[in-house]
Amino acid sequence: MEIIKLTGTIGAEIHGVDVSKPLTPEMLAQIRQCLLDHCVIFFRDQTLTKEQQIAFVRQFGAISKSPVYKTLDSHPEIMPVIKEPTDRDIIGDTWHTDETYQETPPMGSVLYAREVPAVGGDTLWCNLYRAYETLSDGLKQQLEGMRAVHTNEFLTGNTAARNATRSTKLLETVGVNYVVHPVVRTHDETGRKCLFVNQPFTHAFEGMTRAESLPLLQYLYAHASKPENTCRFRWRKGSIAFWDNRCTMHYAINDYPGERREMHRITLQGTRPV
Repeated sequence: MEIIKLTGTIGAEIHGVDVSKPLTPEMLAQIRQCLLDHCVIFFRDQTLTKEQQIAFVRQFGAISKSPVYKTLDSHPEIMPVIKEPTDRDIIGDTWHTDETYQETPPMGSVLYAREVPAVGGDTLWCNLYRAYETLSDGLKQQLEGMRAVHTNEFLTGNTAARNATRSTKLLETVGVNYVVHPVVRTHDETGRKCLFVNQPFTHAFEGMTRAESLPLLQYLYAHASKPENTCRFRWRKGSIAFWDNRCTMHYAINDYPGERREMHRITLQGTRPV
């Protein structure tokens, strides 16, 4: 196994591993530690059936099903992320952390590229540990103990309009929900602190209006996604991205009009943020 860092702050590629085969305990531990160290990890040139992708992910924990998007009828563990040549829009085209509107947001996700455009369709990730650590001491003190309201209203409040321009379809039976999470989260494996707010799903600070909350929230979003906090991954067919959803945001780039892209995502069950 060879580990090659993508940037100085986030991301690493792992070479020399065929994830279609069961991992030894030593390899599993190494990959998990690499994920904890680098926040998002990548594999190249993998050939997986749907069953093999599911088996790979299950080695890292329990699989959770998307609460808002349609999954494959044949394999409900897999959420297809597809853009057809005729589609105008994609999902995930803003900086976000997945499903923070849930009481227990995902631990992470594994995204496998089955078909990619000739060029374009890259994905970016940012390091929310570093986003927190590079705040001033005064702002860290202010955020300590604060909580924020998260909601899925961004998705479920306009389901029909979003489904009209995207092949990755939202379920039409999901209502709007609200949950409260700490603004600064302590990672349940590393014990490190990180920011835990994101633009589409964080509505407001607890006890404050949205208008009162937005100036500081928007500063935190911009601070977290500075280029020096990020990495950018260029997909190829057979590539895999495995990100730690507890300490990252990511952004899917919609820059390949008229071309098809098909990815299969499997999500791992997480814990309640503290």
